Amino acid sequence: MALNAVLNRACRIAGLDPQGARLLRTGSNAVYRLSAPVIARISRPGADVADARRTVAVAGWLESVGYPSVRTVEVDVDQPIVIDGRAVTFWQAVSDDGDEYASVGEVAQVLVELHRLVAPDDLGLPLLEPFDKAAKRIEANDWLSSADRNFLTESLAQMRESYGALDFVLPQGVIHGDANVGNVLRDSGGNPVVIDLDGFAIGPREWDLALTAIYYDSFGWHTREEYETFVRVYGFDIMKWPGYPVMRAVREFLMVPWVIQKAGESPRVAAEARKRISALRTGASRKDWEPY
Repeated sequence: MALNAVLNRACRIAGLDPQGARLLRTGSNAVYRLSAPVIARISRPGADVADARRTVAVAGWLESVGYPSVRTVEVDVDQPIVIDGRAVTFWQAVSDDGDEYASVGEVAQVLVELHRLVAPDDLGLPLLEPFDKAAKRIEANDWLSSADRNFLTESLAQMRESYGALDFVLPQGVIHGDANVGNVLRDSGGNPVVIDLDGFAIGPREWDLALTAIYYDSFGWHTREEYETFVRVYGFDIMKWPGYPVMRAVREFLMVPWVIQKAGESPRVAAEARKRISALRTGASRKDWEPY
């Protein structure tokens, strides 16, 4: 079933109007904005419904403790709504005026607040499994050549081994899982709001700090001043941790299986996927990687 048909059917079930919906982006989910200030997220086919249900539960818990995160829309049916193997959830739009990203300092502050929280046992947050989705994305992908699939599979095994040997220095606890400036928006009052709650887990806090460092260090997407602000606000510089080079390699590697799942959707994404695979093979600079 086409995405528009899935959206229309889910909206009817939820009592929402799909007329005028705009596709904002596609990735692990297709994200639509409805004419009302509502965001619809539609998973890829075969997604684990339990994962989507837990994401909704995480949102409810964060709201109950007053944490600044995206809220679900109240509808007359339980979320997620499952249509043709896809899990559909509805969320309050953070702002009426489109997306405005928070500052890097604000990202650090919401991570400070998040890392102070203790999740209730009945929330059922899983332990972080960094490579679970990567393995599935490599194995199931029909865009990859045999040579590239073998290379990524071998690289994945190396990443698992290196990651398993890391000596973390921060306490483990609640983490966002994909903490970066793209997942913290400003609301209409200018306040930072955390979005994309799918990756919430129990794991090393270094995992949540890594992307901001890599966005500065590897990709040049943040300035030195921005990164120094992030370190000052959070109170820890992951780049001075001895395990940082391994963490950087792991996070960069995981950006490749993520993009190959979209490689068949357009020539532009396919070119980006090929560029990233080549960079892993050769050790080339990541400065020309496009943000997704």
